[in-house]
This record gives sequence, structure tokens and C-alpha cells, in this order.
Amino acid sequence: MTETLKKFVAGLELDTRMLGMIGALVILWLSFNMFTDGRFITPRNIFNLSVQTASVAVMATGMVFVIVTRHIDLSVGSLLGLIGMLMGTLQVHILPQFLGLEHPLIWVITIVAGVAVGVIVGAAQGWVIGYLAVPSFIVTLGGLLMYRGAAWWVTTGQTVAPLDSNFRLLGGGAEGTLGAGLSWLVGIIATIAAVVMMVLSRRQKNSHGFKLKPLWAEFTLGGIVIALILGFVTVMNSYPLPKGAVRRIYEARGEEIPQFAVMHGIAIPVVIVIVIAIIMTIIARRTRFGRYVFATGGNPEAAELSGINTKLLTVKVFALMGALTAIAAVIASARLGSVGNDLGTLDELRVIAAAVIGGTALAGGIGTIYGALLGALIMQSLQSGMAMVGVDAPLQSIVVGFVLVLAVYLDIAYRRRAGQ
Repeated sequence: MTETLKKFVAGLELDTRMLGMIGALVILWLSFNMFTDGRFITPRNIFNLSVQTASVAVMATGMVFVIVTRHIDLSVGSLLGLIGMLMGTLQVHILPQFLGLEHPLIWVITIVAGVAVGVIVGAAQGWVIGYLAVPSFIVTLGGLLMYRGAAWWVTTGQTVAPLDSNFRLLGGGAEGTLGAGLSWLVGIIATIAAVVMMVLSRRQKNSHGFKLKPLWAEFTLGGIVIALILGFVTVMNSYPLPKGAVRRIYEARGEEIPQFAVMHGIAIPVVIVIVIAIIMTIIARRTRFGRYVFATGGNPEAAELSGINTKLLTVKVFALMGALTAIAAVIASARLGSVGNDLGTLDELRVIAAAVIGGTALAGGIGTIYGALLGALIMQSLQSGMAMVGVDAPLQSIVVGFVLVLAVYLDIAYRRRAGQ
């Protein structure tokens, strides 16, 4: 039986490290569900977990590129706080003076401005690192201190609220969801896209003469992916909106309040994460920029000798990290509905931990986007579970720190055993 199982797993050609992470996540969920009397694995908590993971997950996809190129970015948490404060000030104190309150363009202008700031700041850091040869650790450590202080000076430490109502939808909550119908539509589209991508990938491998998986393995993997997508949609559509929220939403629309239960569906931040993950995966696997990133991380000297402009590449990587940090700032501030001076505090550690736990090698050259997302989910599950169990905040920090060190040790041991 064991031998048959080994052959089955080998035929699927799955990453054993990823299987280990999935196994760890399953154990975490089952353990917390037991200690919380079945309150952890519920539609409500999984919905909250998905929303809470979103901002860190977005930044973790960018941190993969940063670490793969043998750099580090300690400034993302402070930069998120600064961009969040600037966007809050823009939409609360500046734009309404010119456009009026709740103007439909306020949230668009705010996001464009925030992303622009993120790209400029990230590119500036990348230029100092790439062209002036200042270590990324020092540059971004300085950024961590400067941006946190700058965020305070924007409003002298005052909280900015309330944010634009359209902007707040991007943070999830009762109104920031797709609803049951749109969620099923997204699930069906995602299922079709997953099948098409698997077919195209198989055809491409065949055209280049690479070894193909057995058809039974392709069908099995396809079935697992489809089951996960539709299962997630089913769970999200099993979490009903509170009656008060339903009444408020339908009265604002001028529509009759339904007598049946209205479901949350997939939260908008989760849709943003999915879109970002797809784009970043395509960049990593299908573009010249992505190939250059991994080639540089694998051997910077050889990459430079082969004609890759590693200095400019560093600028681009950190500019991309800045843009993703701005998107994460949108999600984080919109979810809270306000921006305080502590927004993003310690997020840099959560983001780095998510990437490393997800399999990104600190030595560079190795990392995956899906691994970073899984790492972010593991980190958030650990923190949320401990909070539900009643573990004190200081002890939570101790556990998270220990898990990070353990994850790095296990990663080193795995790669040494695999000969990487």
C-alpha cells in the first residue's frame, strides 16, 4: 500500500516541499478547530482569514522577487503606513475640496497616486542599492525608520477617517464582496482558466520534447484544482450577511429588502490577490524580466557577464515591490476604514516570513509565487488561531518567531538533502 502511494505521488510530480506546507496548514487548521470547539473551520472564519491574509499576500509576491535576487526589503511595513496615510489624506482632506464628497473619481485618483508613490520610492531604493552599491539591508532599514516617521508628519499622528465609501469596498467586509452570483461566475471562469493553462502547458512541453506526465496524473491534478476552486466558492457562499447589513445595503440601492438569506461570496481583496498572483506568476515564468530575475539570483556574476543589466534589474524589482506595497496599503486601509499611524507595523517581518516559509531561498535564485501565498496563509492562520484560542500577544510573537527560524532551518536541510 505504501509503495503504491509512493508511485502515485511520484506520478503526479508534486513538489514535496509544497506538500509539506499543505500538510502543516491542514494540521494547524484541524488543531485550532479542535481547541476552539469547531469555530475555526467555519465559513465565517475562513472568510475573515482570507481577508486578513490579503495585504501580506500581495506584498509577499513581490518579496519573492526581492529575495530571489539576493536582496531584502525591511521597509515595506513602514512604506505601507506612509502610502496609506498619504492616500487617506488625499481622499479625506484634499480631493473633496475640488471634486466634492464621495465623487466617483476619488478612489481612482487615490489609488493611482498611491501606486505612483510606491513605484517612485521603490525605484529610488533600488537605484541606491543597484548603482551606489549600498547593501539592501541598510537601505531598507533606513527606509523603515524614515517612512514611519514621515507617515507621522503627514497628519502629526492623527488618524484619518472616514475614508471614501467606494474606496472602502476594496477592503472587504459586508459590502466589499462579490455576492453569491458573481462569486460562482468567478469560480467558473477560474476553473476554465486553470484547465486551459494545464492544456497549454502540456502542449508546450510536448512541442519542446519534454517528458510529459501520464494522462491520469493530469486529470487527477486538474480534478484537485477544480475541487479547491469550487470548494472555496461554496464555502464563501455559505456565509450569510447580517440582517442589518442587508437592510442597509438594499436601502442604499433603493431596492426591496429580500426575505431570503444573502451570502457574502468572495471578498474583493481576495479577488485582488488572485489577480496579482496570476500576473506575478506570468511575469516570473513567461517574461524576459522574470527569467533575468531568477538568473541573477542564481549567479549574479554570470548574469552580468551574459549581458543582463543587474543594476537596472534591481531598480525594477524594488519599483515593483513598491507598487505591490501600495496595493497592499489600499487593502489594509480600506479594510479598517481609516488610517492610523500604526498601519503596517511589523508587516515587513510577516511578509519576509511568508516568502521564506513559502520556499523562497534566502541564498537567492529559488522561489515561487504560490509558495509565498501559502506561506502568508500559514502565518495568518497561526496568528488568528492563537488569538481565538486566547494566547497572549507576547506569546504569539514568540511562537511566530520560532516558526520562522524553524522554517528557515527546515528549508536549508531540505535543499541540502536535495542537493540544491
